[in-house]
Amino acid sequence: MHRVSPLPAPVLAVVLTFLLVLATLPPSTQAASPPDIELTPLKVSTHTYYFQGETGAASHANRGFMSNAGFTVTRDGVVVYDALATPALGAAMLRAIRKVTKVPVKVVIVGHYHADHIYGLQALRGKGVTIAAHRNGRAYLASDAAKERLAQRRAELAPWVNEQTELVAADRWLDFADGQPWRFELGGLHFRVLDSSGAHSPEDLQLLVEEDKVLFAGDLFFSGRIPFVGNADSKRWLQALDRMLDVQPAVVIPGHGPASTNPRDDMLLTQRYLRYLREQMGNAVQELLSFEEAYARTDWTPFKDYPAFAQANRLNAYGTYLLMEQESLESSKEPSK
Repeated sequence: MHRVSPLPAPVLAVVLTFLLVLATLPPSTQAASPPDIELTPLKVSTHTYYFQGETGAASHANRGFMSNAGFTVTRDGVVVYDALATPALGAAMLRAIRKVTKVPVKVVIVGHYHADHIYGLQALRGKGVTIAAHRNGRAYLASDAAKERLAQRRAELAPWVNEQTELVAADRWLDFADGQPWRFELGGLHFRVLDSSGAHSPEDLQLLVEEDKVLFAGDLFFSGRIPFVGNADSKRWLQALDRMLDVQPAVVIPGHGPASTNPRDDMLLTQRYLRYLREQMGNAVQELLSFEEAYARTDWTPFKDYPAFAQANRLNAYGTYLLMEQESLESSKEPSK
């Protein structure tokens, strides 16, 4: 039997001391921290900037940076819209904001509670910061789906999403019971938070910066790429798109893709895609086709070359197929006129 020689006493003492110190550190210190990320904000108006994520789905290669977020600088504080997909990205946002202005972040608006827009919140929260979101977000945070999604991202996006990544609740849950937007003023600028819930998600919010005529549209609008539809209500989504330009924005910042100075034309891709899904899957439901038959017979040529088609289209089609089944069932229950 080969015998292992004991460590010399001085070396053993050093090792034991190191292990003792390590054991007393908090878990966040023991865990490997992801390296810093540098973000460059793009200026779209006098006071407003945004961060444009990369094309495609969240991956280790893009470090989860595939969605947009932005901020508006006032003389008394900064208003932020969305927080990106990881705590590291949230921290990078904060560093980038501090290079633009020394005034503190005061308000963070959560566009909706999807993973690629919220995991950066823990880096942005703090004393003097109000995180505001639609009240429907409470149901998501309490759901098994939220926990499962976080576990999935911890596995897929480590170390960017890890055991220290948390689900962050809002400080202020917005009600909209009176049907009116939430209006507030900060540092001489006026903001309007618009309720579009139930379209892309149960808690969709848009943010209008009135003086700049900039609208943060969140995931109601995908610029230059296939949207993620999933189990969204595409009928309400199309209605929300029809109303989006009522506030007459000069610039619309989508949830994904470049900012638009011609939103009426640029949102046509999202509109055409949603209508095509509804038409094709709706016809299949009426003909009693299975989803596999419906998907195989559909001509996807008009959309197959757009970014994110490969990752999102089949899931989008399946969610729409189920939605059209539901709409058909509800329609059959309505009394005849």
